[in-house]
Amino acid sequence: MDLQDAGCQARYVIRDRAGKFPELFDTILADAGIGVVLSGIRIPRMNSIMER
Repeated sequence: MDLQDAGCQARYVIRDRAGKFPELFDTILADAGIGVVLSGIRIPRMNSIMER
């Protein structure tokens, strides 16, 4: 399902600092109007924090 079909638009993407996301990935999201929020460094329980 696309967000556009539902009438919604993503405002933020929360991602980790892994090397699998090149700088171009952030640039493409910024062009689409989506902000990138990086997760904290060395936070082992980040998933449980983000779910709250």
